[in-house]
Amino acid sequence: MVKITDSVSWVGKIDWELRKFHGDEYSTHRGSSYNAYLVRDTKTVLIDTVWKPFAEEFLDRLSRFIDLSEIDGIVANHGEIDHSGALPALMERIPNTPIYCTANGVKSLTGHYHKDWNFQIVKTGDKLKLGKKELIFIEAPMLHWPDSMMCYLTGDNILFSNDAFGQHYASEFLFNDRVDQNELFTEALKYYANILTPFSPLVAKKIEEVLSFNLPVSMICPSHGVIWRENPSQIVEKYLEWAKDYQEDRITIVYDTMWEGTRQLAEAIAEGVRETAPQTEVKLYNLSKTDKNDVIAEVFRSKGILAGSPTINRGILTSIAAFFEEVKGLGMKKKKAASFGCYGWSGESVKILNDQLRASGFEVVHEGFKSLWEPDDKILDRARQYGKEVVKQLI
Repeated sequence: MVKITDSVSWVGKIDWELRKFHGDEYSTHRGSSYNAYLVRDTKTVLIDTVWKPFAEEFLDRLSRFIDLSEIDGIVANHGEIDHSGALPALMERIPNTPIYCTANGVKSLTGHYHKDWNFQIVKTGDKLKLGKKELIFIEAPMLHWPDSMMCYLTGDNILFSNDAFGQHYASEFLFNDRVDQNELFTEALKYYANILTPFSPLVAKKIEEVLSFNLPVSMICPSHGVIWRENPSQIVEKYLEWAKDYQEDRITIVYDTMWEGTRQLAEAIAEGVRETAPQTEVKLYNLSKTDKNDVIAEVFRSKGILAGSPTINRGILTSIAAFFEEVKGLGMKKKKAASFGCYGWSGESVKILNDQLRASGFEVVHEGFKSLWEPDDKILDRARQYGKEVVKQLI
């Protein structure tokens, strides 16, 4: 337990070993945390729990600080099991305790656990009086599940923001001002790019709605990562920036290669880009060797991308195909793209890449560059020229 204020304590779990999240879909190089909060006033409320593998550990530690029967209510901001995994074990000990959640939260929690608990449905603006202070509930559907909500604690002026403003980031320091700022914002952007990008219009709208309440915010307590206590508005400002079709002056080149030909094309194209636009940052990633979530974060930051693959069995390499399957669901907007690749026989890869790019929301600015067999010096010179020409359209 870590005291946040006189009435609020962090009672969550730091998961130093976590390396994959959402199954194997999201990489967590720096671990994560499952943040739960205990609020004590005349009434005592627990906000969220932890992931199921840590349920017994969570309850054992919580029991050292409070008799579980003294918990008057549980707030379930989100039903996903990294937040609610300890609920079944907790409810076995305090079975009649009310659980405050949205209507969709009831569906989510009963769908996961098939229990008829004492659900109390709340909507935006509903209040739970705790004594001198109260919790104000704010529905946040599709940030990032239909059941998601936030809650605000008066007096302490804390926004418990659920998945918004979080990071998959384990640290012995609980607060944003205590951690490495480069690490923190790298993980915060990666989290946004990979999880919240599809809901960017809703992010901006919800933030504007919360700001319209004119509630003072001294701290933002998310469900993962560190608490924003120093200048908490900085992450709100970043979310508003990221939600508006974010891009920096950079080009990302993503590719896979069989016999190094497509890699050589990628590097030659990058040289052409650098010669023409030296102020534009260019990064190359072989998708069979690089973490896809890190690459998605780079694409999120970019004005445009170049995608490359050789042709195999009249298709593209599986690392590229899988990458676009994920990118397609993120719905990035206002980014431009082009393609390239080697081939030995039929040469369909460039057309397939263009189709994938368009289906993923990119504006394809060129029909692409193809090389028959392994590129020689003449082909590599043409690839450099392609890079020089296409970058003018990408930026």
